[in-house]
Amino acid sequence: MPQPAVVPTAYVGLGSNLDDPAQQIRDALQAIGRIAGLRLLAVSSLYRSPPMGPPEQPEYCNAVCAVECGIEPASLMSQLLEIERQAGRVRGGEHWGPRRIDLDLLHIEGVRSATAGLRLPHPGIARRNFVVAPLAEIAPLLEIPGVGRVAELAARIPRDDLSMWLT
Repeated sequence: MPQPAVVPTAYVGLGSNLDDPAQQIRDALQAIGRIAGLRLLAVSSLYRSPPMGPPEQPEYCNAVCAVECGIEPASLMSQLLEIERQAGRVRGGEHWGPRRIDLDLLHIEGVRSATAGLRLPHPGIARRNFVVAPLAEIAPLLEIPGVGRVAELAARIPRDDLSMWLT
């Protein structure tokens, strides 16, 4: 009897600092959950972090979710970009500027990509505490090729400017 195909897990980073950021995250999670071929497996707590870009903008609300990913990586990325677009995100604006929603495809188990439209694992994954902390909450044993085990990354990264988002 053939073994069932293993469906990889994908990890998506979510961030918002405009128009009720926590609600923007919740809305994006609902939209992700409606993508055909995906099944939401886990969602981290919400975290508060300062903006990476221009300091004259509100703090960010961040989270990470894990999804069972039964679609191609490029299709998933395309659908994440569409969720951003529907929420009013205009790509090509101010780099690291304020936004309603920012969805980053962080990692898909067993997938590496270095194309212009999709780099996996995400190149900034290990340097951003607002990604590492929520990722460690839902997948501490995850081993990211070329990066390391998430729990170990979380133990090393400073968290001085990171706190829980209280709603």
